[in-house]
Amino acid sequence: MSEPTQPEPAQPEKPGRYTRSTGGLIGSMIVLVVAVLAIVAFRGTFRETPDYEPAHIDYLELISSVQQAGLNPLYPPELPDGWFVKDASFVPGDRPSLDLVFTTDDERTAGLHQEDTGERELLTKYVGAGVTDDDDAELTTDVATWTAWVDTDGDHAYTAEHGDDTVLVYSSGDPDALRSFVESLTDAPLTDAP
Repeated sequence: MSEPTQPEPAQPEKPGRYTRSTGGLIGSMIVLVVAVLAIVAFRGTFRETPDYEPAHIDYLELISSVQQAGLNPLYPPELPDGWFVKDASFVPGDRPSLDLVFTTDDERTAGLHQEDTGERELLTKYVGAGVTDDDDAELTTDVATWTAWVDTDGDHAYTAEHGDDTVLVYSSGDPDALRSFVESLTDAPLTDAP
């Protein structure tokens, strides 16, 4: 009996060869980058980015409640044109603190902080460690005598003692606008305290 013949095994096929080159790689990357930029540009034409403006806070309502609690805060009776309060807080307790943060008409930040703490501590926290006296800008108003300060970054500040508290007013904006703001501060009662 003869042995059955076995078919010969098929020769494995060789994979196709293509030319690999640095130029081809760079060309592929350029096409990919152009495609991604085209997609981003296409999506951007149909997207509207909303303008964000923080809510304007009624700070006089807060001042009124602080006064009704028996405290005597300094505050601006009205804000300069273009200014608004973007943050306001009051922390009651044994050493209460009042904090008002403003956006100025030139879109800079200004603030008023009143607390029973040291002048230097407030200056370091809110203005900067490099703050120095600005003797040429001292100011006396109906409510206080103010010491002027300037920081190495060009920020300006005023501090004054008011009762047991230190009041700090500071700004990264126009120093003349800050001075006018400080001159406007009052401690007049907004409502009759109970």
